[in-house]
Amino acid sequence: MSSLSSTAAPGALSRFFAGDVWHSFRSSPVAMMAAVIAFVCIFCALFAEFIAPHNPFDLASLELMDARLPPAWMEGGSSKYLLGTDDQGRDLLSALMYGARISLFVGFASVLLSMTIGVGLGLLSGFVGGKVDAFIMRICDVMLSFPSILIALLIDGVGRAMFPNAHDSLAFLVLILAISLTGWVQYARTVRGTTMVERNKEYVQAARVIGVAPGRIMRRHVLPNVLGPVLVLATIQVAAAIITEATLSFLGVGVPPTSPSLGTLIRVGNDFLFSGEWWITIWPGAMLVLIALSVNLLGDWLRDALNPRLR
Repeated sequence: MSSLSSTAAPGALSRFFAGDVWHSFRSSPVAMMAAVIAFVCIFCALFAEFIAPHNPFDLASLELMDARLPPAWMEGGSSKYLLGTDDQGRDLLSALMYGARISLFVGFASVLLSMTIGVGLGLLSGFVGGKVDAFIMRICDVMLSFPSILIALLIDGVGRAMFPNAHDSLAFLVLILAISLTGWVQYARTVRGTTMVERNKEYVQAARVIGVAPGRIMRRHVLPNVLGPVLVLATIQVAAAIITEATLSFLGVGVPPTSPSLGTLIRVGNDFLFSGEWWITIWPGAMLVLIALSVNLLGDWLRDALNPRLR
């Protein structure tokens, strides 16, 4: 058994590297560059404790005399702080790594939750049809009639009003829920359309004839065939979720101030943008653009790579 399992993984890897997706990735310089940028950003965020030169959120190590120092290559800068410092004396390079971790965590968690809700409701709507389909789609229409950022602000405001003295972990949960409840609609509509096509195919009809339960048909037969568009949409939605989190944090209703994300750093730096300390807001903004752009480019490549008409 162990020998079979050990040969299965290399066989799967060899099939992947010989497949169309890997060939499409190797032949796309834009996708390769986007993957490198996304990998560097995620790696720096995950291992910030080990590669960041300072801990920007350790109050005991902050030096207020070093506040608002310019980057090291400018006059008045210090080699101790490569990208300069903010108004509290925090090293901006370290703050970017720790802030990117929070933004990426909120983005991935909210996409995972919205994907779970949207895929489940889309499968149910497309497979069952009838009144269930009409009810779920009317909810989607209502959600789409409001701007997503407005719904996120409403949910976040209600959550903070209900739990004014909540712990930071609950504040993160409210933020993730606010972003998720504005993003599940796209998954539901995409999966519904694909499921309505799949439910009339021969393999689904054969499963019904032999008495397979509808829930098992949806889970074991239909779901694997609708995951392609979902993966593409999820890749693109990660960037949208990160930008939404940054927008909420910029407006002051995002992550707690004790754990600032990229959006919080941009909001703080915005107060000093026109007084000459441009680096406080430019570097977090550039980091946010790099992450969102690289993820969006990877999503565009994945959409084309998984489209059989473009092969």
